[in-house]
Amino acid sequence: MTADTALSASALAPAGEASVVGELQGQFGADALTLQDTRTGMPVIWVARERIIEVLRFLRNLPRPYVMLYDLHGVDERLRTHRRGLPNADFTVFYHLLSIDRNSDVMLKVALSANDLRLPTATGIFPNANWYEREVLDMYGIHFDGHPLPKRMLMADNWQGHPLRKDYPARATEFDPYALNAAKQDLEQETLRFKPEEWGMKEHAENSDFMFLNLGPNHPSAHGAFRIILQLDGEEIVDCVPEIGYHHRGAEKMAERQSWHSYIPYTDRIDYLGGVMNNLPYVLSVEKLAGIKVPSRVDFIRVMMAEFFRINSHLLYLGTYIQDVGAMTPVFFTFTDRQRAYKVIEAITGFRMHPAWFRIGGVAHDLPRGWDKLVREFLDWMPKRLDEYEKAAMKNSILIGRTKNVAVYNTKEALEWGVTGPNLRATGLDFDLRKARPYSGYENFEFEVPIAHNGDCYDRGMLRVEEMRQSLRIIEQCLQHMPEGPYKADHPLTTPPPKERTLQHIETLITHFLQVSWGPVMPAGEAFQMIEATKGANSYYLTSDGSTMSYRTRIRTPSFPHLQQIPAVIRGSMVSDLIAYLGSIDFVMADVDR
Repeated sequence: MTADTALSASALAPAGEASVVGELQGQFGADALTLQDTRTGMPVIWVARERIIEVLRFLRNLPRPYVMLYDLHGVDERLRTHRRGLPNADFTVFYHLLSIDRNSDVMLKVALSANDLRLPTATGIFPNANWYEREVLDMYGIHFDGHPLPKRMLMADNWQGHPLRKDYPARATEFDPYALNAAKQDLEQETLRFKPEEWGMKEHAENSDFMFLNLGPNHPSAHGAFRIILQLDGEEIVDCVPEIGYHHRGAEKMAERQSWHSYIPYTDRIDYLGGVMNNLPYVLSVEKLAGIKVPSRVDFIRVMMAEFFRINSHLLYLGTYIQDVGAMTPVFFTFTDRQRAYKVIEAITGFRMHPAWFRIGGVAHDLPRGWDKLVREFLDWMPKRLDEYEKAAMKNSILIGRTKNVAVYNTKEALEWGVTGPNLRATGLDFDLRKARPYSGYENFEFEVPIAHNGDCYDRGMLRVEEMRQSLRIIEQCLQHMPEGPYKADHPLTTPPPKERTLQHIETLITHFLQVSWGPVMPAGEAFQMIEATKGANSYYLTSDGSTMSYRTRIRTPSFPHLQQIPAVIRGSMVSDLIAYLGSIDFVMADVDR
């Protein structure tokens, strides 16, 4: 791609995005950059490996800086056929940066050859690059020189191969039958042994010995299969090591063997408390690839159901969080209210926890008769319950004593670690994607963005109570202003056309047959969609090679960076403070491990 092409492409971008292209060209020269045409909604720029750290540091230190490394991962390019105009590459590593001041993003890409898979580490610029680089090492075998701890992230240390490479099997039937003998079992157990020196930890201080304590992977306060190894001096946490991967099941790998439609149920299982909220960024990203514009009724239905799951997720969070700090009663009340929400969800979608109900171009079926009565009953019930939770639980003196000024971090620290959602807004930053970057028709709704200022455990809890009130406002508006019209787009790449029309038009019959048997063939290209999910910013970055399946599906979840931040926040605190902190984060391990 020529420099002239890059200049003309940047001229078409939004002001904040076009300006960063100009700033980069002014600093490094137009010849040093290759601008890629995508449907991601942000500049995608290829940079030479030798200059990537220099470019990252430049963007981080601009007067209006790119303050967050939102994502960092890789792509195996070796089987990709639609690469015209792109630099030669066997593998690609991409860096997705986010600017709050500009309310815009930029993506940098580095091309690598298979015989030289090395890059300099970015941990000196963005501390949260640590886990992302470890995952890229784990999944692709790409090494980052200077990384403080180049270990596998999701797979066991003795794992053979790199699962996201294209030559790595995608199905269990492609492996030899699994066998476990005594010697192999001993080896597997040995890999779980924690060796402090491998993590840069000392076993002895000048006048005392440190104790190392395993919290998890099956401790109730770990909220899933999650292990934290604590280095303790008495009750004080000197340091800790979060260990993830117990829930890893290859969600991104599975996307390469599923049709665009059949992958939708897999998205439900990422944040398994988010329900259709997980479908939303995926289908929106696919719709960008296909050029599908959905009817306004679809937008309203999607928003209403997403907010129902936001309430449902926050209720579970609230009950278990309060339980973690010692109160038993609220969790029974929150689960009772979740059943009321599930009653509405099941009546509309036919399912409860994992409806997989959103479709490319629409939803599975129209709203059933009587849906409005059920929604009205819930709206009449829930506000007074939230008042009771606030009065009886959140204003309880014991809870306040356990959570106020505990596990505090500020906005700067949150952005450095990639924190998003309520945990970021609890530090005082007003950044909600539903307002900052409206999607799926959120610009049509009136609601407030709750903000707190202390950035402690207490604020993170109170903020979610208020978020539920705002979700009720949004659902109320959906109830009052639900548009008439179709529940899916009339587009050949959306859900199959109505069966009755296949008897009238041969083209419709062919389309229906292909949609059901193969699935739609999406145009080659790249698309991206970020949403304000229950736990923070969740996004799908899709690469199509003009096939019935995704070439690469990258799922960026909010829980992954939130857990990486734990040691930086909790050092010097008590063990009891860690329990309160874990409860206040609101994470799901499937959302971390994928």
